[in-house]
Amino acid sequence: MKSLFLNKVLLFPYYIALKIRHYMYDKGVFKSYKFDIPIISVGNISAGGTGKTPHTEFIVKELMQYRQVAVLSRGYGRKSRGFHFVRCDGGAAEFGDEPLQIKRKFPEVTVAVDGNRVRGINRLMNLPQEERPDVIILDDAFQHRRVVPGLSILLIDYSRPPESDNLLPFGGLRDLPEQMKRADAVVITKSPCGISDEERFYWKNLLRLLPGQRLFFSALEYCEPLPIFEEADKRYIYSNFVILITGIANPRPLEYHLLNRYKIVKRLRYRDHHSFGKYDALTIGRVARRYPKAVIFTTEKDSQRLMQLERLNSDVRKRIFVLPIEVMIINQNGLLFSEMLRESLS
Repeated sequence: MKSLFLNKVLLFPYYIALKIRHYMYDKGVFKSYKFDIPIISVGNISAGGTGKTPHTEFIVKELMQYRQVAVLSRGYGRKSRGFHFVRCDGGAAEFGDEPLQIKRKFPEVTVAVDGNRVRGINRLMNLPQEERPDVIILDDAFQHRRVVPGLSILLIDYSRPPESDNLLPFGGLRDLPEQMKRADAVVITKSPCGISDEERFYWKNLLRLLPGQRLFFSALEYCEPLPIFEEADKRYIYSNFVILITGIANPRPLEYHLLNRYKIVKRLRYRDHHSFGKYDALTIGRVARRYPKAVIFTTEKDSQRLMQLERLNSDVRKRIFVLPIEVMIINQNGLLFSEMLRESLS
């Protein structure tokens, strides 16, 4: 009842604007485009924190075994405009941190950015035959209704079900929970590894999923730390103390993971997609001097921006590492998820 009051009364202008927008698309007043190529949309209805990038990477890794894959993102946070092919030697300011992360992880995959997804898809389809993708993955595109995907995957954070959340700015929702009906599959992300049949039933009822909608649960796996800079000293990894630098929507899962092994002596938290500058470099350096024995950890996404920060001193560059993450579909449903992806290619 509290969420209903906030969303429909206090946030009525935003609520009604979303209702009207979706109504216009549903009735064909606003045009949507279909393409003669398999398109997979990955997105959410909340403002970050569901793990879109690692799930996109998971899908890329699955599909590149069978087809030539391209990823198209709007490149949130970039300073450039229009359509660009992402290059490994580029920067987050030019392409956005998430597309840059995907390109560096999969250099052989075409990654592009364009705020106009229709134009971006057309540009990819007009590539020479040997470069043209067989499937396009749209990153963060659930709200982008100008494109009709062949497969729409909606991500929901296990700790923040939409029914208990509110629209921005009182909550984390940027779209209406009722729009979940447009998803072909829902993935509950950052789940505990043991999901019982009872809990699956609970979630299916909680989300009011339709009979044809598939439900999956995924967990994050943290990999071995990797250095950001060549001069890194890996001996710091064996320290008992951590300085944690995060500029992501929800750093709590990473913090909980680190607490199994380390004591976090300082947390430097920034807003999502924070653009690190001179003052941040000074702050990080000052904290590093205060805790000379601590290793410095950050996220993959933040590392794309931090590695461009030339003012980081040599001591910080020796001690800073990234914790890569991978997605695992749990409860023996990985094969069903892979099968769904392959079916979308036909």
